[in-house]
Amino acid sequence: MKVVLRRVTKTPLDFDVKSNEITFKGYLQYHGGKLILLKANLKGTTLKDCDICAEELIMPLDENIEFFISDGIYKDEDGIELDVIESFNGEVEIEELLHSEIELIRSDYHSCDECKNSN
Repeated sequence: MKVVLRRVTKTPLDFDVKSNEITFKGYLQYHGGKLILLKANLKGTTLKDCDICAEELIMPLDENIEFFISDGIYKDEDGIELDVIESFNGEVEIEELLHSEIELIRSDYHSCDECKNSN
């Protein structure tokens, strides 16, 4: 689902994207300046290898996601630290955001139940 950022208004623009066993559901809303707020929930399951024994495990996901998308380069003028993704073509691909959020979660340290119980 491709979204043209200049068409996002103060009225929330809902989205619901699915990939395998994961649903990414939420909305985009104009925040101010070049910033668009994304609020969503990432729910489902994904596979990952245990970081201790390397056995494959099924990770349940239920994450609330919130960040800003900047239409162009973001310059912090207020001294407030924000989580911002920059878009340089005036568009955002929701599926790409979904996959990057999944990879961000998968890159964290995870261990299977057996390894957790052995410590």
